[in-house]
Amino acid sequence: MNLLKYFAVSPASEPLTDGDEIRKRYARLRWSVFLSATLGYGLYYVCRLSLNVIKKPIVDAGVLSEAELGIIGSGLFVTYAVGKLTNGFLADRSNIRRFLAAGLLLTAFINLVLGFTTSFAVFLVLWAVNGWAQSMGAAPCVVALSRWFGDRERGTFYGLWSSSHNIGEAITFIATAVIVAAWGWQWGFRGAGLLGLLGFLLVVLFMRDTPQSCGLPSVAHYKGDETPERVAEEGKSVGELQKEVLRNPAIWMLALASAFMYVSRYAVNSWGIFFLEADKGYTNLEASSVISISSVCGIVGTVASGWVSDRFFSGRRHLPALIFGLMNVCGLSLFLLGPRDCFWLDAVSMVVFGLAIGALICFLGGLMAVDIASKKASGAALGVVGIASYAGAAVQDVVSGFTIQSGKSVGTADAVANYDFSVVTWFWIGAAILSVLCALAVWGMSKRKE
Repeated sequence: MNLLKYFAVSPASEPLTDGDEIRKRYARLRWSVFLSATLGYGLYYVCRLSLNVIKKPIVDAGVLSEAELGIIGSGLFVTYAVGKLTNGFLADRSNIRRFLAAGLLLTAFINLVLGFTTSFAVFLVLWAVNGWAQSMGAAPCVVALSRWFGDRERGTFYGLWSSSHNIGEAITFIATAVIVAAWGWQWGFRGAGLLGLLGFLLVVLFMRDTPQSCGLPSVAHYKGDETPERVAEEGKSVGELQKEVLRNPAIWMLALASAFMYVSRYAVNSWGIFFLEADKGYTNLEASSVISISSVCGIVGTVASGWVSDRFFSGRRHLPALIFGLMNVCGLSLFLLGPRDCFWLDAVSMVVFGLAIGALICFLGGLMAVDIASKKASGAALGVVGIASYAGAAVQDVVSGFTIQSGKSVGTADAVANYDFSVVTWFWIGAAILSVLCALAVWGMSKRKE
């Protein structure tokens, strides 16, 4: 019971009455909340992606096989998928500062421990627990944006916050690769854990729960968003609004579009470095540098996507989502089917892929669901999309791991491993195409509703 009270929404403080003080405090705390959510969640990602940089060194050291890595990776995605749903529903009712900090502390600790083990069983169990810890990150951040930012700002700030994915990826693929090259794969985990602890401190110091807990009016009242529809929603309980999310077919079709998109996303994030090393002859550091291009470009795609859809499409996300979906197919195809010994072509493919995935994470991975659902049930909407997304990512990791291992052959003379990626390539590209088709179906549903 005490634990439930600890994570409960903060009670309202004595409300401020001075208009100037309200404006000053709102301006200061909104940026404090936004920056701590963005940087904090970026460091969540460092603790999630550390394994992806280390896969080839772990295989080369004989610690784990490709199939074992696929199983370990899927363990995270399964628990993450379930956690996205349950923690999404919980976040709507929680103290987001404490919720976000707790998950970050747990994931940092797990990474530190993995830097001191070589056991497959320990890897599997702890990486699965890490998935649950990771699921405590996105939902409280989205709830924080709903609590602190108005309707007309939603797309812009959601897009800016979504860049945290790419910030975390860039830090991982650059910093972690440098650390691994210098001190070995164990320090890849240890370094990620230390960065996670830094994120924990940022959240504890700068995140705030609700405007009302800081003596401020609700953001709907402050921004003039109290429409008749919003007033009617206020009369419903959080539970009622969450049930409406579960009954909405557009939410579930959007979740399916995101699931297929996440297959293509984690094809590159989970196996891109391995693919470049095994198929195109890159070193670990070279391969990490190429993949990091997608993360850096993803920041541009993510930040621009919300603002562009708010500014030029009147908050409608369907057409830009389709455009970026087709870009995802093109970038992924160029990366996987392009010739060897062509760094610049690989770099261009990661530019296109990064811009596309950055925008799609924003649109399909959350913003469109938040648009459809009530703000009081934004965590639930994100949870539904999240469980489907990471179910897709989990299936991807298992299928990819076993498919890659089945295409492996070892030369008798030099004992060098050779890989045939032809089957898994079309699995990855096919998923990107199916994502576009599902996004088109969501657009059709929205038109019929209008």
